[in-house]
Amino acid sequence: MFSTQTNFHAALVAFTAGSATLAAAPASAADYYAGKSIDLLVGAPPGGGYDIYGRVVARHISRHIPGNPTIIPKNMPGAGSARAAGFISTIAPKDGTVIANIMPGAVMDPMLDPKAERLFDPTAVKYIGNVNNGVRVCVSGSQSKIKTFDDARTLKATFGGGQANDSTRDYGHLHRKTTGAKWDLVTGYKGTSDLAIALERGEVDGFCGFDWASVKSQKPNWVRDKVVNVIIQDAIEPLDELTKLGVPHIMTYVKDEPTRKVVELILSQQVFHRSFIAPPETPVEALKILRDAFDATMKDPQFLADAEKLRIDVAPLSGAKVQEVVQKLYQSPKDIVEKAREAISP
Repeated sequence: MFSTQTNFHAALVAFTAGSATLAAAPASAADYYAGKSIDLLVGAPPGGGYDIYGRVVARHISRHIPGNPTIIPKNMPGAGSARAAGFISTIAPKDGTVIANIMPGAVMDPMLDPKAERLFDPTAVKYIGNVNNGVRVCVSGSQSKIKTFDDARTLKATFGGGQANDSTRDYGHLHRKTTGAKWDLVTGYKGTSDLAIALERGEVDGFCGFDWASVKSQKPNWVRDKVVNVIIQDAIEPLDELTKLGVPHIMTYVKDEPTRKVVELILSQQVFHRSFIAPPETPVEALKILRDAFDATMKDPQFLADAEKLRIDVAPLSGAKVQEVVQKLYQSPKDIVEKAREAISP
């Protein structure tokens, strides 16, 4: 049984007051959402990459849902999106009128951090779809003595990180444990927007776990004007775009097979980089409507034009496929999981 804190419930009770509900499943898909609205919870603070992705999907998906319900995006940050996922799993209506956009760390953390409170079961929620499989990077400020990843392996530095479940925290520790990075990690930042400000002010030398797509959409001047050095790319396979820029791949610094398996397990979360979920008890007919609408949105010329304008990457994965990937991840060998836990722990 997955539990939630008492104050978690209390803080969110008011949220449910405005949530739309459905009394019963109508006879046809066209009737199911007619005259209704869908709350889309963005499990991240306003202004960051996840907020951008959540809101662009919200702008376009209604056209592909029979009945054209109003989509209302609402930010619900906390615990690396686990707060939003926990709300979806426990308090939200279970009829498909509340969905969420969550970070992959929220899906992985119950497996990799046994001490963390489990606000939801990642294998039980229903996955609607995933917008892109991402590549993450570590960056350092132009004023920092860390110009390359080799510098980070020989010189002391201070890097920033977020809170539990946040890739900026987990990947900062990952590099310290597996690739020889020497930096000290200062955690507790609320998101990449705050970390970006800290970097630009010189409070930290840099940070890891920043989505490359978000760098391009949120901070296009960073690379163009050499505000930062992109020092390493984190993904199962290297991205040609970054390789051509001379950014080394993480596996360049992973020297043994056991460590490689650990790193691959942690990086596998990027396959479902920006997932949308529904409650575990979502009716089959509602889930099918949402999944079909999501798949259609990913091919929608208006959505793709909007994504291009925002400079965000789109490489979708169906909800059924994400569900399958998550189930397989939770069946990973126990020894690899234990080593992965150690790799991202403080």
